Amino acid sequence: MTEAHDPLIDQFADSLWLSDGLAKNTIESYRRDIIQLDSWLNRSKRPTIDKIGAEDLQAFLAHRIEARRASPRSTARLTSAMKRFYQYLLRERLISDDPSLRLESPKLTRSLPKSLSENDVDALIAAPDTQTALGLRDKAMLETLYASGLRVTELVTLKTAQLSLDMGVVRVMGKGSKERLVPLGETAVDVLQRYLDTARIELLGGRTSDNLFITQRRGGLDGNATAMTRQMFWYLIKRYAVIAGIRVPISPHTLRHAFATHLINHGADLRVVQLLLGHADITTTQIYTHVARERLKKIHAQHHPRS
Repeated sequence: MTEAHDPLIDQFADSLWLSDGLAKNTIESYRRDIIQLDSWLNRSKRPTIDKIGAEDLQAFLAHRIEARRASPRSTARLTSAMKRFYQYLLRERLISDDPSLRLESPKLTRSLPKSLSENDVDALIAAPDTQTALGLRDKAMLETLYASGLRVTELVTLKTAQLSLDMGVVRVMGKGSKERLVPLGETAVDVLQRYLDTARIELLGGRTSDNLFITQRRGGLDGNATAMTRQMFWYLIKRYAVIAGIRVPISPHTLRHAFATHLINHGADLRVVQLLLGHADITTTQIYTHVARERLKKIHAQHHPRS
């Protein structure tokens, strides 16, 4: 039986969707964190979620760290969720004081995202056998991912209508239902055109689908072609990494990191990279300047006579 939680939590989640337009997964993450707080308050015989003070929140965080061994990253996320929840209650005049006001998030060390060299990317994209329909589809997906820096979910959910090869752009619906136009580049446009003209038609086999990247499987009652899934593409990229001789662990997100890192390495403006990636906050994009600096340090150490 599911434990009941305070209805204020659902109101908060609704406001995140209506007012802020946050993605479903983000909203669910906030909701889950506040439900954990509510459950702990009930078990601890403390006041209800809208009646507690700063000391109750501190006690909850201490419990999470000591009893659950919560990591600094998960504690920071939890703190952020509580701050956002109580800001909502204060804005709606459901409380008169914000108990989360003085909560501090733990300092996080930002880990550099794993990227690939330009040679590694070339080898990865060259790995599929383009003499087959499946191989040409996979190459088109890899080229699109590297050319545009899409998130893997954005890639596998692309519809044919979102593609404009004449203009060389793809229209992407990103996190929080925010739309952006991303250029593809001549190489990706050429491969996508070949895929659409030949491989996709072969994979459809007379069936219909508005999904751009499809599989050979039939789905649903109508038997139409099914779209590529995140899991399937993750498996494919791992397989092609082995063929390409890439030894480091990679995922579809690695190509997104490579896209951003290589742009900055070649002098792209950080604001432009932010727009292309669909980051709401430029501080998220700034991690790639660190990646580029680390790359420059390695090149300097490798080639400078006094390094």
